[in-house]
Order: sequence, then C-alpha cells, then structure tokens
Amino acid sequence: MISIIELNRIMAVGFLPLACDCSLNSDGSLRISVFEPASGRVDLLLTRVSPQGLDSIRSISNLIGELRTEIKAGRRGFAAVG
Repeated sequence: MISIIELNRIMAVGFLPLACDCSLNSDGSLRISVFEPASGRVDLLLTRVSPQGLDSIRSISNLIGELRTEIKAGRRGFAAVG
C-alpha cells in the first residue's frame, strides 16, 4: 500500500471540490470520509475499507471513480424519495 500521507493527497485531489480524509484504523483498514468543506456535510463515509490492492495511483484512481459513482447514486436516490 502507498503511505497514508500519499493516499490522502491523491484522494484529496481526486474528490475536488469536495474534501476527503483517509485515516488508518487500528486493524489496518481505512476510514474514508468525503465531505463538503464549507458546510461539513458528509457525502460518503466508509469505516472499514481494505487497503489491499491500493498500491498504485491507477488503483487509487479506480477507487475514486467507484466512490464518485456511489455518491452520485446516493444523491439520485435521495432526490427520488421526496
């Protein structure tokens, strides 16, 4: 796995204009939070993401793409409820 500092940097750039924070849990899994920086609104919170396979910029970029899709799907889902 890439260092947590480098992972944070790549994830932060990949989610702009949203903010992203990645931290390492005591069990070695990742906690990923994607949020709107001005309001603090959390768009996505994942508490136990396996870092296995996150060993290149490409694999991290693929993860960012998947998470962006999840965020968009969630927004559509909430819009359809009302």
